[in-house]
Amino acid sequence: MVEMVQKYFRTSRKVCVRSLMIEAYTNLTTMFLLFILISCCFGVASPSHCPLNEYRAGLECCPSCPPGMHVVKDCEERSITKCSWCPDGTFQAGFNEQKRCSNCTKCDAGLGLKVKKSCSSTSDAVCEVLDGFFCSDSNGGGCRAAQRHRLSCSPGQYIGQRGTADKDTECLHCTDGTFSNGTSTSCQNHTKCESVGLNLMKPGTDSTDSDCGGHGPHAGLVAGVISGVILVMALMIIAIILCKKKIEWDKQIDEMKRETQEEEREITVTTPLKSTDGPEPTGDQQECTITIPDGTMDDHDDDQSLGPARPSSPTHNGSVSVSVHQEDNPIVSPSSDECTINVNDPSVHFKREIGAA
Repeated sequence: MVEMVQKYFRTSRKVCVRSLMIEAYTNLTTMFLLFILISCCFGVASPSHCPLNEYRAGLECCPSCPPGMHVVKDCEERSITKCSWCPDGTFQAGFNEQKRCSNCTKCDAGLGLKVKKSCSSTSDAVCEVLDGFFCSDSNGGGCRAAQRHRLSCSPGQYIGQRGTADKDTECLHCTDGTFSNGTSTSCQNHTKCESVGLNLMKPGTDSTDSDCGGHGPHAGLVAGVISGVILVMALMIIAIILCKKKIEWDKQIDEMKRETQEEEREITVTTPLKSTDGPEPTGDQQECTITIPDGTMDDHDDDQSLGPARPSSPTHNGSVSVSVHQEDNPIVSPSSDECTINVNDPSVHFKREIGAA
């Protein structure tokens, strides 16, 4: 319908111009009327606004290029608009009459930004902040500029809240009686010099602690108490060590006594009868030759009779001849090849034969 109206006005315009040109030379009044008529014809024939998704190019309303494309050549009376795709790194978000596509936003890590959404031919890139930064200029769910978080506050302040992606570190002032150098997350109480036995040299501020010096009135008492506690602890440690040592020594002594008592127990030895080079034993006496460690007997002369064995330190290695009186202690059977000797029996006599050392 619009095209028909435009054609009608164009045709009317041509007819009007030809008509008026013929009459133009008649008189000045006709020339004036011609000027008015031409102005009216052009004003009616050229609409001031183009329809949606079209743009004006001279006297024509040309179709706009779709998203992701740009205009290469405007339309003419008998041709439509020529469009082309946006090259890499550029985009067009909507219908447009632009001759070039817009450049994509770059998320620069040096400025504290990183890519949240990549750029396409129909939409721009979306950036977000890196860790340790906060957004100082936001745009459509993204960030165009960022700043680094403050790592510390000013002296006299403390870190109330660490920085986030949306805001910087929050700093708060210390209250009376407390201080902070600006790097802590809370303020510290001023030191009370009297409580540590010192004098107050300089009061604390919101950024510095109290300055203590000298010795307070109770410094000697405090030092004495501390020294006494240390001495008592040292004595307790020494006593514990000595008690442990004594327990170990007592165990060793008990063990030695137990071994000595075991050596003093009754010893019974069984050995085959053995004839000697001397005369045969008489009917009332049998002789057995056995080997007994010399340490089991007291030191006596070679010809001296020995009593019951008692533990002693060994001095020689050799054999002991044991003479047993059968009438006093009948221990040997004529038909037996062995004799059993009770070394603790007083009727048993020992005679040492010293061997090699």
